[in-house]
Amino acid sequence: MTHLLDDDYLKPFEGAVRGRAEHAFARARELTQGKSPLADWASAHEYYGLHRKPRGGWVFREWAPNATSMWLVGDFSNWQIDPRFECFRIPNTDVWECKIAAGLIHHGDNFRLEMRWEGGHGERIPAYARQVVQDPKTNLFCAKVWDPPKAYKWRNKSPGKPARGFTPFIYEAHVGMASEEEKVASYAEFRDNILPRIKKAGYNTVQLMAVMEHPYYGSFGYHVSSFFAASSRFGSPDDLKSLVDAAHGMGLRVIMDLVHSHAVKNERDGLSRFDGTDYQYFHSGPKGWHAAWDSRCFDYGKTDVLHFLLSNCRFWLDEYRFDGYRFDGVTSMLYWDHGLGRDFNGYGSYFDGSMDDDAWAYLQMANRVIHESHPGAITIAEDVSGMPGCAAPVEDCGLGFDYRMAMGEPDFWFKLAEKVSDDNWPMGGIYYELTNRRAEEKVVSYVESHDQALVGGKTFFFQLADAAIYYGMAQGQDGLEVNRAIALHKMARLATAALNGGAYLNFMGNEFGHPEWIDFPREGNGNSYAHARRQWSLRDDPNLRFKGLGDFDETMLHALAKSKALKSSPMRLAANEPDKVLAFVRGDLLFAFNFNPTRSFSDYGILVPPASTWDHLFDSDETRFGGQGRITAGGEYIPSLVRHGDELVQMIQLYLPARTAVVLKRRI
Repeated sequence: MTHLLDDDYLKPFEGAVRGRAEHAFARARELTQGKSPLADWASAHEYYGLHRKPRGGWVFREWAPNATSMWLVGDFSNWQIDPRFECFRIPNTDVWECKIAAGLIHHGDNFRLEMRWEGGHGERIPAYARQVVQDPKTNLFCAKVWDPPKAYKWRNKSPGKPARGFTPFIYEAHVGMASEEEKVASYAEFRDNILPRIKKAGYNTVQLMAVMEHPYYGSFGYHVSSFFAASSRFGSPDDLKSLVDAAHGMGLRVIMDLVHSHAVKNERDGLSRFDGTDYQYFHSGPKGWHAAWDSRCFDYGKTDVLHFLLSNCRFWLDEYRFDGYRFDGVTSMLYWDHGLGRDFNGYGSYFDGSMDDDAWAYLQMANRVIHESHPGAITIAEDVSGMPGCAAPVEDCGLGFDYRMAMGEPDFWFKLAEKVSDDNWPMGGIYYELTNRRAEEKVVSYVESHDQALVGGKTFFFQLADAAIYYGMAQGQDGLEVNRAIALHKMARLATAALNGGAYLNFMGNEFGHPEWIDFPREGNGNSYAHARRQWSLRDDPNLRFKGLGDFDETMLHALAKSKALKSSPMRLAANEPDKVLAFVRGDLLFAFNFNPTRSFSDYGILVPPASTWDHLFDSDETRFGGQGRITAGGEYIPSLVRHGDELVQMIQLYLPARTAVVLKRRI
């Protein structure tokens, strides 16, 4: 196994690497005082918020250092201040507590806090609220008592700890925009209509966006207000549990976007100025504001903030049985300047004093909590900086993430599609970009995620096809623009999936070339849902060529899953720039790509590892995938011996039509 400090370029910074790791370990010892595991300490959600008492009645607790008085107000008090629901500060603490007699509040009651502080007062949503709903008339949010008569009964176990060599095929999805109808879809609709599609398509992991409650739908879930509440615009907490439960029954893992990089600036609905100060959960002054995102930045050095966030890591795994997280905005968390407007082009960039060591400590502790409490959970870091140690084990001075998003890959593919003529696509460059990663880390490879298609952008297929996507996608049409787009869409996905560095990701609908961009309803578009949905009928219609793209993606993933390919490292066989041919072998599969836009090769020789025979598995030019059917299916390729320097080696000869990829399987 390769270790982080095996990297010779890190040797000059070894003291700093070890220092950061030790700072995180020391902080954890300080938090637990050596009396309990860190994962046990991360249980603030079991203490704060509203809870039933074992012997009847309720208890509510809130952390609010600057408050001078506090009440629960709601349906149970006619929304008036009532002494029966007054909170009192626990002596010698910053914690407020309210003990409520049995029978005074009930499941489904709406409520909020009325809080006062020196020089001011305000309405607030409890920080640990488990359900938060929005009034459709006033648009104001309030907490809701969630205590159904019958607790949700789980039916299926999680797939558990991944087997060694497991490759997550991740289907990134947004519940609200998963319907073809122009509306906000529900957890139940996603469970019934979309999970079966994901399973059939060959994906084994679902990544849900926008789960944590957020006031503005158009934020894509990244301006979180209530960190312990599942977004009620998609349904109830039990509806989300049912979705996760059903996915587990299909053998699918479910992970979610965890947004601890910032928080919404809303005061009434969120955590900003929660107790009247700007520094309770966040840094004070300008440091506490993310100007580019118009949001608040957590102070990861505060014990109570760590208690809140680390417990939040534990909560979603315990309560909803999620199988892990994609951590949003890790780069923004790690650097004081949020990594904006800078190039990370040398190791000195990571050790120049620009890093928030408290954020590093938090992320390391978060991974410890997640993996200690749920050994089967996976964690993914969205880090564009390439920070050494991001996806290295905690015991190896790393942050402990299982994977890092390979964010350079979509940038590379879109640059080729937008700015480089087809006859200049670099074969060696493609292979390098898709295999360029630190030796000790695994990455999530992808052509595109939701990021590329937000307003102002396009899906990869839309970028390739442009306006022809509207008039050239009928079966039987033979337009040059669409033929090119279909061919390159399949080839880019196959190369990326086959060379993946540990995992592969796709955003829902992009596998079949979903047209246009993503745009949530807003004033600027007439509050339209036309671009905040997925047109599944395009995928299903045999008269449209979108179906061939979806069928190719499905065939590709099932072939990779059934083979031994991804348990081995890839080996490049050819990267011929003049011919535009790229070939590599991985495990028992051989992948040969002819990116040449005009030239086909009838007997292209490729040196291959020893085998008795190579069998044609599938190719991107098959008519069922929207191709021209120029390769005979089911063919076999028997290697011949040729002299290569002083050695006799094996060679096969392939028919490689222009803009085609061929996959062969080794027969031993």
